[in-house]
Amino acid sequence: MKRYLAVIAALTLGACGGGSDKLGSGAFQAEKIGRVSGPGACGVEDAYSVVQAGGVRLSRPATLSRRAARQLDVWLRTEAIPEIGKRGGGLVEIRVASHYACRTRNSLPGARLSEHAKGNAIDIAAFVLADGTRLTVLDDWDGPNSRLMRRLHASACGAFGTVLGPASDRHHRDHFHFDVADYRSGAYCR
Repeated sequence: MKRYLAVIAALTLGACGGGSDKLGSGAFQAEKIGRVSGPGACGVEDAYSVVQAGGVRLSRPATLSRRAARQLDVWLRTEAIPEIGKRGGGLVEIRVASHYACRTRNSLPGARLSEHAKGNAIDIAAFVLADGTRLTVLDDWDGPNSRLMRRLHASACGAFGTVLGPASDRHHRDHFHFDVADYRSGAYCR
């Protein structure tokens, strides 16, 4: 709990940068984009292009809301990095499958808008270790690193409002979906 509070305090102080276009510093790097407009209800009010969170680089810049960016940083620092530990030299990169995109849930016609359409979600397909090992959701969920992948998935539940993975449905068989949606009944994790 102390580590979690320390991270929150550091993020809060780092994010206050006196009107700076940067969010955080050092282990967390993001450039402020501002408002991202989209058709209809799509768009992000306070968008950031995140290139590194928790000292872990993203395979490509992810456009995220400020809240989603902060939560990703906290989860990586307090859960993912400690869970992976020194395996393969430690976690150095997450493979981003998706971030901001104006689309419906699972890209199905007529479905409700996805949290991706608001910049509130990120999809992670793999975790890359310092020695080059790639732990992929597709291959390792039921493979040799199954326990680790399931612990990573479970550790995000509560940190994020929605956590989906291979056990949820066919649309998430190859990635973890994390978003910061709020539910009255608590986090939704499958």
